[in-house]
Amino acid sequence: MKPFLPFLAPAMAVLILSGCATKPPVPFDYTQFKASDPKSILVLPPVNKTPEIRAPYSMLSQVTLPLAESGYYVLPVSLVDETLKENGITQANDAHALPTAKLHEIFGADAALYITMTRYGTVYKVVDSQTTVSAEARLVDLKTNAVLWTGNASASSAEQQNQNQGGLAVLLVSALVRQIVGTVTDHSHPMAGVTSQRLLRAGRPQGLLYGPRSPLYKQEDAAKPR
Repeated sequence: MKPFLPFLAPAMAVLILSGCATKPPVPFDYTQFKASDPKSILVLPPVNKTPEIRAPYSMLSQVTLPLAESGYYVLPVSLVDETLKENGITQANDAHALPTAKLHEIFGADAALYITMTRYGTVYKVVDSQTTVSAEARLVDLKTNAVLWTGNASASSAEQQNQNQGGLAVLLVSALVRQIVGTVTDHSHPMAGVTSQRLLRAGRPQGLLYGPRSPLYKQEDAAKPR
C-alpha cells in the first residue's frame, strides 16, 4: 500500500494557509447614522471599568475637541455633569441607564455618546514601563433610541518607545526614571487624549461621520432633517 501522507500534505497546507488568512473588517453600516443626521451630541460621564478613579474624567475632559473638529456641537461636559449631579445622578452607570427620551427632554441634544473606559494606567516592569488607555463608545439617537455608531480605540506609550536602544544599565536607569516621574505625574492623561482622538475623530475607517459644521460634511450623504 502506498503511503497517503504525501497526498495529505498539500491539503493540510491549504487548510493552514486559509485559516491564517486575515479577513477584511466588515464595513460599518451607517444607514441609521445618515438617517438620524445628528448635529448636537451629549457626552455622558464615562463608565469606569478600570481601577483608576481618574480614568473617566481624564477622558471626559478631552472628548470635546475631536467631536467639535469633526463638525458637531458638543454640550459642555462640565455643565452636563453638574446638571446630572444636581438631579441626584452621581454615578456614570446611573446616567447611562437614563431613558434616552428623558435625556432629550432635559438637554435637547440629537444624540448621546456613551463611553466606557476599559484600560487606564501604567504597568511597571524591571526594565520597562507601559502606559495604556483603551475605551469603547456608542452613539445613540435620543429621539429614536437607535444605535448610530459603535467604536473602540487604544493608545500606548509602547508605540513611542524603542526598547532596543542602549544596554541593560541604560534600560534599568530609564525604567527607574520613568517610574519616579510616573509617581508625580499622570502619564495616562496624554494617552487618554490620543485615545479620544482615535476614537472620536471623524474620517477614520469605521469611525464617526463628519458633522454638519465640518467643511468635509457631505450633505448629499446625509438624510434630510426629520
